[in-house]
Amino acid sequence: MTASEPFGATGDGEAVERLSIAGGGLSARILTYGAIIQELRLGGHDAPLTLGFPRLDDYFDHSLYFGAIVGRYANRIAGGKFVLDGERFETDANDRGNTLHGGAQGLDRRVWQVTAQGADFVTLSIHDPAGAMGFPGALDISCTYRLKPPATLAVEIKATCDRPTLCNLAQHSYFNLDDGGRGSILDHRMTVAAAAYTPVDAQCIPTGEVLPVQGTAFDFVVPRKIRYRPGEQTEYDHNFCLSASRRPLSQAAWVQGARSGVEMEVWTTEPGLQFYTGQFPDRQVPGLDSITYRSFAGFCMEPQVWPDSPNRPYFPHAVLRPGEEYRQVSEFRFRPPNYE
Repeated sequence: MTASEPFGATGDGEAVERLSIAGGGLSARILTYGAIIQELRLGGHDAPLTLGFPRLDDYFDHSLYFGAIVGRYANRIAGGKFVLDGERFETDANDRGNTLHGGAQGLDRRVWQVTAQGADFVTLSIHDPAGAMGFPGALDISCTYRLKPPATLAVEIKATCDRPTLCNLAQHSYFNLDDGGRGSILDHRMTVAAAAYTPVDAQCIPTGEVLPVQGTAFDFVVPRKIRYRPGEQTEYDHNFCLSASRRPLSQAAWVQGARSGVEMEVWTTEPGLQFYTGQFPDRQVPGLDSITYRSFAGFCMEPQVWPDSPNRPYFPHAVLRPGEEYRQVSEFRFRPPNYE
Protein backbone atom coordinates (compact mmCIF):
# COMPACT_ATOMS: atom_id res chain seq x y z
CA MET A 1 0.00 0.00 0.00
CA THR A 2 0.95 3.62 -0.32
CA ALA A 3 3.21 4.86 2.46
CA SER A 4 1.55 7.71 4.34
CA GLU A 5 2.89 10.04 7.03
CA PRO A 6 1.76 13.23 8.77
CA PHE A 7 3.09 16.38 7.13
CA GLY A 8 1.93 19.18 9.40
CA ALA A 9 -1.27 21.18 9.44
CA THR A 10 -2.79 24.27 7.85
CA GLY A 11 -3.34 27.51 9.71
CA ASP A 12 -6.89 26.31 10.39
CA GLY A 13 -5.59 23.14 11.98
CA GLU A 14 -6.43 20.73 9.13
CA ALA A 15 -4.03 17.81 9.10
CA VAL A 16 -1.95 17.29 5.95
CA GLU A 17 -0.59 13.92 4.86
CA ARG A 18 2.30 13.01 2.60
CA LEU A 19 1.96 9.88 0.48
CA SER A 20 4.80 8.05 -1.29
CA ILE A 21 4.23 6.02 -4.44
CA ALA A 22 6.57 4.28 -6.88
CA GLY A 23 6.32 2.46 -10.19
CA GLY A 24 7.71 2.25 -13.71
CA GLY A 25 11.09 3.65 -12.70
CA LEU A 26 9.62 6.74 -11.01
CA SER A 27 8.93 7.65 -7.40
CA ALA A 28 6.81 10.51 -6.09
CA ARG A 29 5.67 12.18 -2.91
CA ILE A 30 2.17 13.63 -2.93
CA LEU A 31 0.66 16.04 -0.41
CA THR A 32 -3.02 16.16 0.45
CA TYR A 33 -2.62 19.95 0.63
CA GLY A 34 -3.40 21.21 -2.88
CA ALA A 35 -3.00 17.68 -4.30
CA ILE A 36 0.63 18.76 -4.65
CA ILE A 37 3.34 16.65 -6.25
CA GLN A 38 6.03 17.54 -3.74
CA GLU A 39 8.73 15.70 -5.63
CA LEU A 40 9.11 13.38 -8.60
CA ARG A 41 12.26 11.35 -9.19
CA LEU A 42 13.55 9.16 -12.02
CA GLY A 43 15.70 6.11 -11.33
CA GLY A 44 19.29 6.71 -12.40
CA HIS A 45 18.94 10.51 -12.33
CA ASP A 46 20.19 12.02 -9.09
CA ALA A 47 18.29 15.31 -9.01
CA PRO A 48 14.52 15.65 -8.55
CA LEU A 49 12.57 16.30 -11.75
CA THR A 50 10.28 18.86 -10.11
CA LEU A 51 10.62 21.85 -7.81
CA GLY A 52 9.18 21.61 -4.31
CA PHE A 53 9.71 22.40 -0.65
CA PRO A 54 10.67 20.08 2.21
CA ARG A 55 8.40 21.93 4.71
CA LEU A 56 4.65 22.48 4.50
CA ASP A 57 4.91 26.04 5.84
CA ASP A 58 7.02 27.03 2.85
CA TYR A 59 4.14 26.12 0.53
CA PHE A 60 1.96 28.62 2.39
CA ASP A 61 4.46 31.47 2.11
CA HIS A 62 6.75 30.84 -0.86
CA SER A 63 5.03 28.58 -3.37
CA LEU A 64 3.85 29.77 -6.77
CA TYR A 65 1.46 26.83 -7.25
CA PHE A 66 4.45 24.43 -7.09
CA GLY A 67 3.14 20.97 -8.03
CA ALA A 68 -0.52 21.72 -7.25
CA ILE A 69 -3.82 21.11 -8.98
CA VAL A 70 -5.13 24.58 -9.83
CA GLY A 71 -8.72 25.68 -10.46
CA ARG A 72 -11.65 25.70 -10.52
CA TYR A 73 -10.56 27.75 -13.49
CA ALA A 74 -6.86 27.31 -14.29
CA ASN A 75 -5.11 30.34 -15.74
CA ARG A 76 -6.84 33.74 -16.00
CA ILE A 77 -10.32 35.21 -16.30
CA ALA A 78 -10.17 38.85 -17.38
CA GLY A 79 -11.52 41.21 -14.74
CA GLY A 80 -12.78 38.26 -12.72
CA LYS A 81 -16.06 38.48 -14.63
CA PHE A 82 -17.97 36.25 -17.03
CA VAL A 83 -21.50 35.52 -18.22
CA LEU A 84 -22.94 32.00 -18.16
CA ASP A 85 -26.41 31.27 -19.53
CA GLY A 86 -27.24 34.97 -19.36
CA GLU A 87 -26.24 35.37 -15.71
CA ARG A 88 -23.28 37.51 -14.68
CA PHE A 89 -20.71 36.24 -12.19
CA GLU A 90 -17.76 37.86 -10.45
CA THR A 91 -14.92 35.70 -9.18
CA ASP A 92 -12.12 36.48 -6.76
CA ALA A 93 -9.79 38.95 -8.51
CA ASN A 94 -6.51 37.83 -6.95
CA ASP A 95 -4.15 38.88 -9.76
CA ARG A 96 -4.06 42.56 -10.75
CA GLY A 97 -7.83 42.70 -10.99
CA ASN A 98 -8.13 39.34 -12.76
CA THR A 99 -8.88 35.85 -11.48
CA LEU A 100 -5.85 33.55 -11.56
CA HIS A 101 -6.08 29.78 -10.96
CA GLY A 102 -9.49 30.01 -9.28
CA GLY A 103 -8.79 32.84 -6.84
CA ALA A 104 -6.80 33.37 -3.66
CA GLN A 105 -8.34 30.27 -2.05
CA GLY A 106 -8.40 28.02 -5.09
CA LEU A 107 -7.99 24.25 -5.05
CA ASP A 108 -4.24 24.60 -4.52
CA ARG A 109 -4.88 26.14 -1.06
CA ARG A 110 -7.20 23.46 0.28
CA VAL A 111 -6.80 20.02 1.83
CA TRP A 112 -7.93 17.11 -0.34
CA GLN A 113 -9.06 13.69 0.91
CA VAL A 114 -7.44 10.37 0.04
CA THR A 115 -10.15 8.19 -1.50
CA ALA A 116 -8.09 5.38 -3.06
CA GLN A 117 -4.47 4.31 -2.95
CA GLY A 118 -2.01 1.62 -3.90
CA ALA A 119 1.71 1.12 -4.27
CA ASP A 120 1.87 3.02 -7.55
CA PHE A 121 -1.13 5.36 -7.40
CA VAL A 122 -3.20 7.64 -5.19
CA THR A 123 -6.59 9.27 -5.74
CA LEU A 124 -7.39 12.55 -4.00
CA SER A 125 -10.83 14.15 -3.94
CA ILE A 126 -12.35 17.46 -2.91
CA HIS A 127 -15.78 19.10 -2.78
CA ASP A 128 -15.74 22.69 -4.01
CA PRO A 129 -18.92 24.27 -2.66
CA ALA A 130 -21.29 26.53 -4.57
CA GLY A 131 -20.15 30.12 -4.45
CA ALA A 132 -16.53 29.31 -3.60
CA MET A 133 -14.41 32.18 -4.96
CA GLY A 134 -17.57 33.39 -6.73
CA PHE A 135 -18.11 30.39 -9.02
CA PRO A 136 -21.66 29.06 -9.45
CA GLY A 137 -22.61 25.54 -8.40
CA ALA A 138 -20.80 22.89 -6.42
CA LEU A 139 -18.05 20.83 -8.01
CA ASP A 140 -16.88 17.35 -6.95
CA ILE A 141 -13.35 16.67 -8.16
CA SER A 142 -10.99 13.71 -8.10
CA CYS A 143 -7.37 13.50 -9.19
CA THR A 144 -5.49 10.25 -9.66
CA TYR A 145 -1.71 10.21 -9.86
CA ARG A 146 -0.37 6.93 -11.22
CA LEU A 147 3.23 5.90 -11.93
CA LYS A 148 3.42 3.30 -14.68
CA PRO A 149 6.00 1.86 -17.07
CA PRO A 150 7.89 3.10 -18.85
CA ALA A 151 8.65 6.02 -16.46
CA THR A 152 5.25 7.69 -16.90
CA LEU A 153 3.40 9.99 -14.53
CA ALA A 154 -0.28 9.70 -15.50
CA VAL A 155 -2.70 12.33 -14.22
CA GLU A 156 -6.45 11.77 -14.51
CA ILE A 157 -8.76 14.53 -13.26
CA LYS A 158 -12.54 14.12 -13.13
CA ALA A 159 -15.32 16.44 -12.01
CA THR A 160 -19.12 16.66 -11.85
CA CYS A 161 -21.37 19.58 -10.91
CA ASP A 162 -24.88 20.31 -9.64
CA ARG A 163 -25.53 23.36 -11.88
CA PRO A 164 -23.86 24.89 -14.94
CA THR A 165 -20.42 26.17 -13.99
CA LEU A 166 -16.86 26.57 -15.23
CA CYS A 167 -14.40 23.71 -14.90
CA ASN A 168 -10.84 24.02 -16.15
CA LEU A 169 -8.25 22.21 -14.04
CA ALA A 170 -4.49 21.87 -14.48
CA GLN A 171 -1.47 20.18 -12.95
CA HIS A 172 1.08 22.91 -12.15
CA SER A 173 4.45 21.22 -11.58
CA TYR A 174 7.69 23.02 -12.38
CA PHE A 175 10.18 20.76 -14.17
CA ASN A 176 13.95 20.90 -14.49
CA LEU A 177 15.41 17.90 -16.29
CA ASP A 178 19.05 18.77 -15.53
CA ASP A 179 19.77 19.54 -11.90
CA GLY A 180 16.58 19.94 -9.91
CA GLY A 181 16.59 23.73 -10.25
CA ARG A 182 20.17 24.68 -9.43
CA GLY A 183 20.60 25.99 -12.96
CA SER A 184 18.43 27.57 -15.65
CA ILE A 185 16.06 25.68 -17.94
CA LEU A 186 16.59 28.12 -20.83
CA ASP A 187 18.99 25.76 -22.64
CA HIS A 188 16.62 22.78 -22.51
CA ARG A 189 15.56 21.76 -26.03
CA MET A 190 11.85 21.57 -26.77
CA THR A 191 9.11 21.02 -29.31
CA VAL A 192 5.41 21.90 -29.05
CA ALA A 193 2.85 20.37 -31.41
CA ALA A 194 1.02 23.65 -31.99
CA ALA A 195 0.77 25.80 -35.11
CA ALA A 196 -0.75 28.75 -33.23
CA TYR A 197 -0.67 30.54 -29.89
CA THR A 198 -2.70 33.19 -28.07
CA PRO A 199 -0.80 36.47 -27.54
CA VAL A 200 -1.39 38.32 -24.28
CA ASP A 201 -1.38 41.86 -22.92
CA ALA A 202 0.77 43.22 -20.09
CA GLN A 203 -1.44 41.39 -17.53
CA CYS A 204 -1.11 38.04 -19.35
CA ILE A 205 -4.74 38.25 -20.54
CA PRO A 206 -5.28 36.95 -24.10
CA THR A 207 -5.83 39.73 -26.61
CA GLY A 208 -8.34 37.54 -28.42
CA GLU A 209 -6.08 36.90 -31.38
CA VAL A 210 -4.98 33.43 -32.44
CA LEU A 211 -1.71 33.83 -34.32
CA PRO A 212 0.58 31.42 -36.17
CA VAL A 213 3.82 30.49 -34.44
CA GLN A 214 5.80 30.24 -37.68
CA GLY A 215 8.76 32.58 -37.75
CA THR A 216 8.21 33.84 -34.20
CA ALA A 217 9.67 33.19 -30.74
CA PHE A 218 6.74 30.79 -30.24
CA ASP A 219 7.78 28.43 -33.02
CA PHE A 220 8.78 25.16 -31.38
CA VAL A 221 7.62 22.93 -34.23
CA VAL A 222 11.26 21.95 -34.84
CA PRO A 223 13.38 21.18 -31.73
CA ARG A 224 15.26 24.21 -30.38
CA LYS A 225 16.38 25.71 -27.10
CA ILE A 226 13.80 27.45 -24.93
CA ARG A 227 16.08 30.49 -25.09
CA TYR A 228 15.05 32.21 -28.33
CA ARG A 229 18.37 33.93 -28.99
CA PRO A 230 21.82 33.42 -27.40
CA GLY A 231 22.35 35.62 -24.35
CA GLU A 232 18.65 36.48 -23.97
CA GLN A 233 16.35 35.48 -21.13
CA THR A 234 13.20 34.73 -23.09
CA GLU A 235 10.06 34.80 -20.92
CA TYR A 236 7.06 32.66 -21.76
CA ASP A 237 3.69 32.52 -20.03
CA HIS A 238 1.50 31.71 -23.02
CA ASN A 239 -1.10 29.27 -24.24
CA PHE A 240 -0.22 27.09 -27.22
CA CYS A 241 -3.26 26.04 -29.26
CA LEU A 242 -3.21 22.25 -29.59
CA SER A 243 -6.77 21.81 -30.86
CA ALA A 244 -10.21 23.41 -30.94
CA SER A 245 -11.72 21.05 -28.36
CA ARG A 246 -10.87 18.17 -26.04
CA ARG A 247 -9.57 15.18 -28.02
CA PRO A 248 -8.10 11.68 -27.62
CA LEU A 249 -4.78 11.46 -25.77
CA SER A 250 -2.15 13.00 -28.08
CA GLN A 251 1.43 14.19 -27.82
CA ALA A 252 1.67 17.91 -27.10
CA ALA A 253 5.35 18.54 -26.33
CA TRP A 254 8.85 17.09 -25.97
CA VAL A 255 11.63 18.51 -23.78
CA GLN A 256 15.24 17.41 -23.23
CA GLY A 257 17.63 18.52 -20.51
CA ALA A 258 20.61 20.44 -21.87
CA ARG A 259 23.22 18.60 -19.79
CA SER A 260 21.52 15.48 -18.45
CA GLY A 261 19.96 14.27 -21.69
CA VAL A 262 16.81 13.30 -19.74
CA GLU A 263 13.73 13.60 -21.98
CA MET A 264 10.08 14.29 -21.19
CA GLU A 265 7.06 13.94 -23.45
CA VAL A 266 3.77 15.61 -22.56
CA TRP A 267 0.60 13.87 -23.76
CA THR A 268 -2.86 15.23 -23.07
CA THR A 269 -6.53 15.29 -24.01
CA GLU A 270 -6.68 19.09 -23.47
CA PRO A 271 -6.97 21.70 -26.25
CA GLY A 272 -4.33 24.04 -24.80
CA LEU A 273 -0.88 23.88 -23.25
CA GLN A 274 0.22 26.76 -21.04
CA PHE A 275 4.01 27.07 -21.19
CA TYR A 276 5.60 29.10 -18.38
CA THR A 277 9.35 29.54 -17.94
CA GLY A 278 9.25 30.37 -14.22
CA GLN A 279 10.40 33.99 -14.32
CA PHE A 280 9.60 34.49 -10.65
CA PRO A 281 11.64 36.37 -8.00
CA ASP A 282 14.20 34.23 -6.18
CA ARG A 283 12.59 32.13 -3.47
CA GLN A 284 13.71 33.01 0.04
CA VAL A 285 13.87 29.48 1.46
CA PRO A 286 15.60 26.32 0.24
CA GLY A 287 13.68 23.80 -1.81
CA LEU A 288 14.30 20.11 -2.40
CA ASP A 289 17.91 18.95 -1.96
CA SER A 290 18.58 22.36 -0.28
CA ILE A 291 18.36 24.12 -3.66
CA THR A 292 17.41 27.81 -3.62
CA TYR A 293 15.20 28.41 -6.64
CA ARG A 294 15.92 31.42 -8.81
CA SER A 295 14.22 32.78 -11.90
CA PHE A 296 14.08 30.18 -14.71
CA ALA A 297 14.80 27.31 -12.28
CA GLY A 298 11.86 25.34 -13.67
CA PHE A 299 9.32 25.37 -16.49
CA CYS A 300 5.62 24.49 -16.42
CA MET A 301 3.71 22.52 -19.03
CA GLU A 302 0.05 22.91 -18.01
CA PRO A 303 -2.53 21.08 -20.16
CA GLN A 304 -5.81 23.00 -19.93
CA VAL A 305 -8.54 24.90 -21.77
CA TRP A 306 -7.38 28.18 -23.30
CA PRO A 307 -7.21 31.12 -20.84
CA ASP A 308 -10.15 33.54 -20.53
CA SER A 309 -12.34 31.26 -22.64
CA PRO A 310 -15.53 32.31 -20.75
CA ASN A 311 -15.09 35.75 -22.34
CA ARG A 312 -14.02 34.47 -25.76
CA PRO A 313 -16.86 32.40 -27.25
CA TYR A 314 -14.69 31.27 -30.17
CA PHE A 315 -12.14 29.69 -27.78
CA PRO A 316 -12.65 26.07 -26.60
CA HIS A 317 -15.29 26.24 -23.88
CA ALA A 318 -14.89 25.30 -20.22
CA VAL A 319 -18.56 24.99 -19.26
CA LEU A 320 -19.62 21.89 -17.30
CA ARG A 321 -23.29 21.03 -16.87
CA PRO A 322 -25.18 18.60 -14.61
CA GLY A 323 -25.12 15.08 -16.04
CA GLU A 324 -21.78 15.66 -17.75
CA GLU A 325 -18.35 14.56 -16.54
CA TYR A 326 -15.21 16.61 -16.92
CA ARG A 327 -12.31 14.26 -17.62
CA GLN A 328 -8.74 15.25 -18.35
CA VAL A 329 -5.97 12.73 -18.95
CA SER A 330 -2.40 13.98 -19.15
CA GLU A 331 0.81 11.97 -19.12
CA PHE A 332 4.39 13.02 -18.51
CA ARG A 333 6.63 10.37 -20.02
CA PHE A 334 10.34 10.38 -19.11
CA ARG A 335 13.41 8.77 -20.66
CA PRO A 336 16.87 8.59 -19.11
CA PRO A 337 19.73 9.47 -21.48
CA ASN A 338 20.75 5.82 -21.93
CA TYR A 339 17.22 4.73 -22.90
CA GLU A 340 17.04 2.22 -25.76
